[in-house]
Amino acid sequence: MDELAALAGLFAIAFVAATILPAQSEAALAGLVVLGTSSPVTLVLVASAGNVLGSLVNWLIGRRVDAFRDKRWFPASPKMLDRASGWYRRYGRWSLLLSWMPIIGDPLTLVAGVLREPLWSFVLLVALAKTARYVAVVAAVMAAQA
Repeated sequence: MDELAALAGLFAIAFVAATILPAQSEAALAGLVVLGTSSPVTLVLVASAGNVLGSLVNWLIGRRVDAFRDKRWFPASPKMLDRASGWYRRYGRWSLLLSWMPIIGDPLTLVAGVLREPLWSFVLLVALAKTARYVAVVAAVMAAQA
């Protein structure tokens, strides 16, 4: 497998996985770790970059949510937004450390935009959370291979 193509594919799937669209970036990352075509550090960095940029799209949509909320294609249900808003209001920006979690993570990044979280703190906390998740995935795969 061509390393550049594999890295581009990992970036793309990590980007999509950060949106509310279904995708499994962890599985892709684990598979590439097993193949060993790139260093684990490179894989974590590429997956993290894609995933954080995908979350940034959610933040940007959140900033403009009033223009999109009633659109049929809008990916977050009112129930999802209410749940994520509750977490965000209760824990503030620190709730972004849960942005890696399934079900609540992606809506949290959208709500951060709705509630006007500053870009610098958004990127910092989301990057920390998502990178830590990918490091854990790589560590688990490498431990299983040992």
